[in-house]
Amino acid sequence: MKADDIRFSEILNISEGMLDLHGRRLVLHSMDAFAQFRKDMIENWGLDQARRAFTRFGAFWGEADAGAMKRIFKWDNLSELLMAGPRMHALQGVTRPVVTALRVDKTAGRFNMQITWHDSIEAQEHVLATGESDKPACWILTGYMSGYASFCFGKNVYFVEHKCRAKGDRVCSATGNDIDSWGKEIQAHLPYFSTEDIHSKVLRLTDELKEKDRELERHRRQLMQLERAAASMPAEVRSESFRKVLDMAGRVAPYDSSILITGESGVGKEVLARYVHGLSRRAEASFVAVNCAALPETLLESELFGHRAGSFTGATENRAGLFEQAQKGTIFLDEIGDVSPAIQMKLLRVLQEREILRVGESRPRKVDIRVIAATNHDLENAIRNGTFREDLYYRLRVIEIDIPPLRDRPEDLLPLARYFVKQMASKLGKANLRLDATSLDHLSSYPWPGNVRELENALERAAVLCREEVIKPEDLPRSIVEGVPMGRSTADDLKRSLAEVESEHIRAVLESVDGSRTRATKILGISPATLWRKLKQD
Repeated sequence: MKADDIRFSEILNISEGMLDLHGRRLVLHSMDAFAQFRKDMIENWGLDQARRAFTRFGAFWGEADAGAMKRIFKWDNLSELLMAGPRMHALQGVTRPVVTALRVDKTAGRFNMQITWHDSIEAQEHVLATGESDKPACWILTGYMSGYASFCFGKNVYFVEHKCRAKGDRVCSATGNDIDSWGKEIQAHLPYFSTEDIHSKVLRLTDELKEKDRELERHRRQLMQLERAAASMPAEVRSESFRKVLDMAGRVAPYDSSILITGESGVGKEVLARYVHGLSRRAEASFVAVNCAALPETLLESELFGHRAGSFTGATENRAGLFEQAQKGTIFLDEIGDVSPAIQMKLLRVLQEREILRVGESRPRKVDIRVIAATNHDLENAIRNGTFREDLYYRLRVIEIDIPPLRDRPEDLLPLARYFVKQMASKLGKANLRLDATSLDHLSSYPWPGNVRELENALERAAVLCREEVIKPEDLPRSIVEGVPMGRSTADDLKRSLAEVESEHIRAVLESVDGSRTRATKILGISPATLWRKLKQD
């Protein structure tokens, strides 16, 4: 860094009521007010005491700026750091300094600087306060440069002003030397510098500001984590039971302990896992979700751990598994209770040794991941039945978080419903989509055995079928309107064939999209040919 490269806009943070120079609060003051202050000081304390106070003030200011410059920037050399002092004076509107000579020999302990101050505001203040002087009056400027240079050079340096506009000179100018180079000449000026304890105060202040910077950075990271977490848990939470779940998740998120999330199917176990990941120190890395029940054992092993080319039929190239893809991040193992004993053994090795073995390889690979697992099974009962390893269970269940079913937290139902309607509005291109008030009682009285997932699916169906972008009771599934959960069919339902149910649904979808078969096939997830065939059968 060079002194001329300093820009005030890059080191000064300005907001209403606050001027902040990297942790140091600054204040603007009027030259006229400071001139009056100087006048009062001289009249009440006398010229010598006023000069001593202003010189000490300048020395502390200079050392504080020097500490800030050393803390904020990395300098090309000592000379550039020293030149930053006059540069700061210029940026702060104190004067227009010109350094005419600078000789520094750190080894020999020799320092010399010649400086000229154009348009010194302090000289103007002194003339305003007392009129023209018979002696130099830039006491703050000399104190500042003395304090600044002493801090940077590591040895007492004193500046003495020779010319001053306050006594009629064209410009103000001063010489700065280390104390040994001054000799006896400096003795008359030393009483005005009382810097012996300033250096330690500035060092202490610098350490405090560094700690403040670290604290602000910690707070900034925490704020970013909270913002990420809010994005992953967007619906309002009203129930006390789910607030406790989120509180526990927030407390364990910063640590890498394994978590087992339990609860009925559809309660939002993956959503909670993403919430934990968003609050963790791994939030910037990947979150990888795996449905362990969706794949047979052979494919699941390859998906999780990867494989070497040629290790089995179809393995044409080396492939990294999901554990490796989640490196530095979080892997979420959903439906962990459905994995085979062989896979359980391999998962135990991952949790114990933090390493995986690709299919077809003998060399283990280290992984740095956090493991969050989830299940809707009773794993303790599975242990008793011999279908789940007890040691794996305790490795996964360092922290257990149980999510209550939706029926046990009815306060959260309407916020969730409104959130899903908003999501469907965006997904389906229905900008004004809303719930009719007559639908709310049906949603609130239904027991929701399928939990949040059932609610989301029911509202998507209703959003597709509704007219004029208003979800009414007739748009909701019959089971919700009649209060009979899916799987508990009415007598009339049991008399209908599967073909009749399918045909009714297809006609409803076509009606909702004004007969557009292209849009209907996208919603139904079938090909145009399949739709044509089913309509023909109808």
